[in-house]
Amino acid sequence: MRKLILEEWMSLDGHVADKNDQLDFFTSLSEEENKYADLDQLEFLKTIDTILLGRKTYELFVEFWPEATTEKEVIADKLNATHKIIFSNTLTTAPWGKWPDAEVKQGDAVEAIKQLKQLPGKDLVMWGSISLAEALIKENLVDEYHIQLCPALTGGGRKLFPTDPGLSKLQLVSVKNYPSGNVLLKYVPAK
Repeated sequence: MRKLILEEWMSLDGHVADKNDQLDFFTSLSEEENKYADLDQLEFLKTIDTILLGRKTYELFVEFWPEATTEKEVIADKLNATHKIIFSNTLTTAPWGKWPDAEVKQGDAVEAIKQLKQLPGKDLVMWGSISLAEALIKENLVDEYHIQLCPALTGGGRKLFPTDPGLSKLQLVSVKNYPSGNVLLKYVPAK
């Protein structure tokens, strides 16, 4: 069965967006750090064949990624060429610049993702898409969490994890520290 991997950036006090629904707390990696992080991400992207996005995250991504080049963003071509599914009940098409359009799925996204996990293929990754991520967490559908923890306090904002998910234990599988203070934490549900 394919794994669903959730990758998110989070403030030290546990928020994925600040009180104004902004992402300004994301700590930029230095140019040197970014080079190595991008190479790690490029290796990661080789293990997946589908990127899952909600409508709002799609709208953010499509403003940047289709025009990005590998000269500035090492992962640009791989990310742009990878099949993308946008979960939205309002969109009917999801253009991706000169790259193939993303597929749009309407209806019950959780059920659709359950089915996607059963299909043959590489793993699935979801970025952003907090409302959908919360629903997937509640349904215990996330197989791996990649959390980029930023050394910033927002003092409030949007949390990733549902307020009442029940007791869920996670097992730490890797940690990567960056000189900027960012820490990449990878967890799997404890068995």
